[in-house]
Amino acid sequence: MSFIVNNRVVVKPGYEEAFEARFRARAGEIDKQPGFVAMRLLRPVGHPTPYVVQTEWESQAAFRAWVGSEDFERAHANPMPREAVGEGGGLEQFEVIVHSG
Repeated sequence: MSFIVNNRVVVKPGYEEAFEARFRARAGEIDKQPGFVAMRLLRPVGHPTPYVVQTEWESQAAFRAWVGSEDFERAHANPMPREAVGEGGGLEQFEVIVHSG
C-alpha cells in the first residue's frame, strides 16, 4: 500500500504567488527519489484554508529516506520569510487502505 504525507501550510495573503513559484521551480526534482510516486500542490478555494503539499510514496521507509536526503535539504534550504506563513497547518501521514481509480 502507498504512504501519503500532507503538509498543510498557512500562506498569508500576498505571498501565494511566491509560495507556488517555489514548487514550480523545483518541479521534477523529487521525482528522482526512490519510492516516490506523486506530488500535488493543492491551492485552497473559497474560505481561507491552508495550502496542502501532498506527496505519495511506495512506503513510509521511502518517505523517511527522502527526509534524510540531500534533495530534502536543498528543497528546504531557503524557506519563505516568517511573515509569509501563519500559525497552524502541520504534517499529516497516512497509510492508504482503499484506493480506487
